[in-house]
Amino acid sequence: MAEATTAVRRPRPAAITLTPGAEQRVAKLMAQAPADAIGVKLSTPRRGCSGLAYSVDYVTAEDKFDEKIDTPGGTFYVDGGSILYLIGSVMDWREDDFTAGFVFENPNAKGSCGCGESFTV
Repeated sequence: MAEATTAVRRPRPAAITLTPGAEQRVAKLMAQAPADAIGVKLSTPRRGCSGLAYSVDYVTAEDKFDEKIDTPGGTFYVDGGSILYLIGSVMDWREDDFTAGFVFENPNAKGSCGCGESFTV
């Protein structure tokens, strides 16, 4: 009789990686967050020229379908409906003399609009 083997599951990697700069920005956002905020959430609502955009907002309640990522400065959530568009992405916070904002390196994005506000998969 064949011996049964027990499959060992390895931890699933996070859908998105936050750089130290993005983690610091999440910490700053959480330090000034409304009292009922439990974290910051990334989603990809439909809008813009190409179809999808990145949106980062405070979140006040957990959704069981969201991915939860603990960072040194607070909890970061990825919208459950957006995860497929974001797998393997890197999120960074960049500032220069004229702009400041989150920047995404998304291997799933096949194109973006000319203004850089939206992307398509």
